[in-house]
Amino acid sequence: MTDAAALPGQPRGGVLSGPATARAVNVLAPNPSAMTLDGTNTWILSEPDSDLAVVVDPGPLDDGHLRHVVATVEQAGKRVALTLLTHGHPDHAAGAARFAELTGTRVRALDPALRLGDEGLAAGDVITTGGLELKVVPTPGHTADSLCFHLPADRAVLTGDTILGRGTTVVAHPDGRLGDYLDSLRRLRSLTVDDGVHTVLPGHGPVLEDAQGAVEYYLAHRAHRLAQVETAVEDGYRTPGQVVAHVYADVDRSLWPAAELSVRAQLDYLVEHGLI
Repeated sequence: MTDAAALPGQPRGGVLSGPATARAVNVLAPNPSAMTLDGTNTWILSEPDSDLAVVVDPGPLDDGHLRHVVATVEQAGKRVALTLLTHGHPDHAAGAARFAELTGTRVRALDPALRLGDEGLAAGDVITTGGLELKVVPTPGHTADSLCFHLPADRAVLTGDTILGRGTTVVAHPDGRLGDYLDSLRRLRSLTVDDGVHTVLPGHGPVLEDAQGAVEYYLAHRAHRLAQVETAVEDGYRTPGQVVAHVYADVDRSLWPAAELSVRAQLDYLVEHGLI
């Protein structure tokens, strides 16, 4: 068995659902897969002495899961006051409209198409609900509309699919762009260095106890993959499919379609920077 402390970001062991920090509780959605890992993490955030809660990423359109989230909030003596989305992929956002019906809340997101209500989300926004403070951090790259949420009181950041609790994420070409993604990782690194963030509350997988280690690993991984793709092209592998088969030969073939999205994003990056 591998020691969790030796893994990138020091993933926390044990049950995924339940309290993660003083202000964050996870309710795991029942949608496990190769892409979603154990399932989507739906985060309930609240000040300990407040009766108001914020829910981040209600998850898929699964009525049982959505009602379970509501019940978890109510069992804590609270009510949902606001719903937020890290991005619009269905495993995070498809249940948002139904969740809004169940809770009577607004849904705030970067993408206007995902919002319910007049308010969106933008870089620099500070959300205060029931004494809870969340800072909106723009992190495009996985998708163009990806956001993270900085929870200063817990020295934590909710990362959606920008950083996962296990493995690495996809740059979902063409919406996702590698240059944007690298900039976003550097932005998250600054949170760990300048703002003392040490905990990652990801959209999938376990909580990470070493946020800076996770970001550094992601940056190194991306640099390594990019170098591999550049070398593959130089060696005559021209199409995205050919590059995937060569560079990702050790990866489960069921993940190759997702890997091809990242390869396409890497090829675009190399062309834009005159490297191929």
